[in-house]
Amino acid sequence: MTISEPGDVKYYPSDEPLRLGEEYFNRGIYGTAEKYFQSAVEKAPKDVSAWIGLAASYDRLGRFDLADHAYGQAIKLGGETTQILNNLGYSYMLRGKLTAARTKFMEAYRREPDNPTVLNNINLLNSSYRFIERELPPQ
Repeated sequence: MTISEPGDVKYYPSDEPLRLGEEYFNRGIYGTAEKYFQSAVEKAPKDVSAWIGLAASYDRLGRFDLADHAYGQAIKLGGETTQILNNLGYSYMLRGKLTAARTKFMEAYRREPDNPTVLNNINLLNSSYRFIERELPPQ
């Protein structure tokens, strides 16, 4: 194991806003997370993680138009990864576009059938379908 000298450590301008964006997102404070992720993509426009975080924040804020743009940027930079496919599925689920959500989740599942996040989201989607198909109680 080697320890880097301070002069050897590279600083990336998006590191701090990205870290704070992730922290606030995980705490459920999506507006603040969005601001930090926006700062991260401004400082490092090729940072795929920052674009994905920004897109997910927009999803949680209901700004799906902006989420689509951010996902598009992430895909341009890193391709359609399992994480992006999963996130797109979740985004469509939040919008009520359950067929589109299933398509994206299944694409992610085919790539990584043991991915616990993808499996959890498929189960969540399946329960959404069941909820919608339930019969109303007699009146």
